[in-house]
Amino acid sequence: MPARPTFSEILELPSSFETSVLPPFIDANGHMNIRHYVDVGGAATNSICEDVGINDGYRGSRRMGVFTAEQHLAYFSEMHLGEAISAHVRVLDRSGTAVHMMAMILDRANDRLACTFETLLVHVNMDTRRPTPLPQDVAKRLDRHLASDRAIRWPAPVSGALGIRR
Repeated sequence: MPARPTFSEILELPSSFETSVLPPFIDANGHMNIRHYVDVGGAATNSICEDVGINDGYRGSRRMGVFTAEQHLAYFSEMHLGEAISAHVRVLDRSGTAVHMMAMILDRANDRLACTFETLLVHVNMDTRRPTPLPQDVAKRLDRHLASDRAIRWPAPVSGALGIRR
């Protein structure tokens, strides 16, 4: 795994999702439970999908969408009740049918990286439930995110377990 980016470096990315640690997020250990990190990471990466046009209308009219194929979470610090959270997404790579993204979840109360949420999404035909190529318009919008990501000077702290297979 590459070195973790600093809090300031991550803040250079736009925020894709913001919330705070609510009472139902707290588990028996007194910190935010794993399922809520997944929710935050999923909401943040979903915002990118919506930005490129993969939304309810797309699923309904074009009968295509994305399914999660793999995820990897890495934890770096606990989150506690009331602490502010923001998630910042990088689109790392894509193929004709898959997208590799990472959401970096920040503990805004303590100015630190709390968790990384790495995901591999597969573009599918909603009727056959099988992989299908990304339409040109969606691929073009994803490529704009990729171009922005490639301009970032610090490496994403990827797990090495996920990625686009070529």
